[in-house]
Amino acid sequence: MPFPALNHVALTVRDLSVSAPWYRALIDADPVLDEHTETGFRHVVWQFDNGTLFGIHEHTRPMTDDRFTEFRSGLDHVGFGCADRAELEQWRSRLDALGIEHGAIVDAHYGSGLSFRDPDGIALELFAPSG
Repeated sequence: MPFPALNHVALTVRDLSVSAPWYRALIDADPVLDEHTETGFRHVVWQFDNGTLFGIHEHTRPMTDDRFTEFRSGLDHVGFGCADRAELEQWRSRLDALGIEHGAIVDAHYGSGLSFRDPDGIALELFAPSG
């Protein structure tokens, strides 16, 4: 039996009033879902053309003051796929236009990546495989 494809990613954020507009501008689309759940959190979810869902959650339970770091056990980063390096260059320009700080495009033998962070410091990457 083959392993199933990735269906969705959900990130916990500190403040949806900050993160939801930031992601909406980045994704350049309205979410398909924005609701308070009966289990104690609100989530805002986007659906990409390939069917993958990407959501951000704000829980009613208090958070610690720690910011995200990929050097703790758990999530390292979320990677979004691009067709090629030229598309990464377009994204670099878009991030600049949105005022989102980012690193340089890093090339490796397996592909190229462009890293940046969301308002909570969660590591995000745009990635294009080589070839």
